[in-house]
Amino acid sequence: MNTRVWHGHVTTKAVVLIGCTALVLGVTGTTAQAGSRDLGRQVLGANDGWGSEGAGTTGGSAADAEHVYTVSSWAEFKAALKAGGTAPKIIKVKGMIDAVSEGCEAFTTGGYDLQQYLKDYDPAVWGNDEVASGPQEDARVASAANQDTAIKANVPSNTTIVGVGRNSGILGGSLQIKGVSNVILRNLTIEAPLDCFPKWDPTDDNNTGNWNSEYDAVVVYGTDHVWIDHNTLTDGRYPDSERPSYFGKVFQQHDGLTDIVRGSNHVTVSWNRFQDHDKNMLIGNSDSTAALDSGKLKVTMHHNLFDGILQRSPRVRFGQVDVYNNHYVVSEEQKSDYYIFGVGISSQLHATHNAISLPAGASVGKALKKWNDSPLTAENNHVNGKLTDLIAVHNAEIPAETLRSGAGWTPTLRTKVDSPRAVPGIVDHRAGAGRLG
Repeated sequence: MNTRVWHGHVTTKAVVLIGCTALVLGVTGTTAQAGSRDLGRQVLGANDGWGSEGAGTTGGSAADAEHVYTVSSWAEFKAALKAGGTAPKIIKVKGMIDAVSEGCEAFTTGGYDLQQYLKDYDPAVWGNDEVASGPQEDARVASAANQDTAIKANVPSNTTIVGVGRNSGILGGSLQIKGVSNVILRNLTIEAPLDCFPKWDPTDDNNTGNWNSEYDAVVVYGTDHVWIDHNTLTDGRYPDSERPSYFGKVFQQHDGLTDIVRGSNHVTVSWNRFQDHDKNMLIGNSDSTAALDSGKLKVTMHHNLFDGILQRSPRVRFGQVDVYNNHYVVSEEQKSDYYIFGVGISSQLHATHNAISLPAGASVGKALKKWNDSPLTAENNHVNGKLTDLIAVHNAEIPAETLRSGAGWTPTLRTKVDSPRAVPGIVDHRAGAGRLG
């Protein structure tokens, strides 16, 4: 280790071996304490949602100087995640770092060719009775495996990842917060991964076929105590509206922005901007995981902006999920197909004091989507500035999917609850990366 002191900061360079290559990481430690203006040293406040339960969420705030890294490339970022094991660490992301800088061609193998793939699995040739198989599907699977290895980054326990300044984050990478504990993500702009090799499933969608993609921007899987705060998550350069269609279906290259699944617990999602995306957030990803998810998936979502999000904000299974003081903005193009709150199996959704902005002619009842017969609490929500009983309107507009009121629990881990009338002005100006002062 080489260490030097400059203007009161301890600067260290750590050398990490990746294969046969030595990677130098810039590491900056300060004497700042929790609660200071050093974002890496800040922790989730008391009573701020489910993430504050018990010992709370502190991430890597206690990291010593040896475990504070400043990174400006995807390779440096992945190396910093691996360095030091589960010792508390702070990773400062400087600038926008690209996980797919060489493009999809870098992952292609086995003779995969999209045009040939389309010829081989055209429903007029292949039909819709069997899943795709054969040389081009094998090549697609092998190419997808290369991308999977390259763009996934595993986040260890006791880690804080923060963006430096107003425009720092990750392009095309997938943050895997999997089987760990105590993680903080803040002040990051995250562009959702673009699946280079979507799979055509001829049997999907009642045997009319569909394109299916992999890779969430952030996935919380089997993990407890997570704070996701003041980030901007978006499709960025690759909006779904610009994706082509093949076989009459959109060539879907995005999955979720932030999914919380498989027994994850005690998560607070606050002051984020979720923009221009289709399937936003699953809390619980299967009806068949009761043994794993029951009693868990406790998530709080507050003061987030959902702008141009088509569905799943969130879709809930099993969990006690507290959703308050969020602003939902539905675009003109999405008004006929959107939904906001998905009510799934054994869910206990508590959605109050939210603001919903709909374009003219949009169905208010569609704000709720019934997947299973689970009661929810939906009180004191405003639609276009007007107090609206979302359950009553849903039941009147969509009587075939009647919803029941009463989630059966009352959230206690809340800080300040703003009037839903004030939420658009507060959230639109303060949510997202680069807005922490």
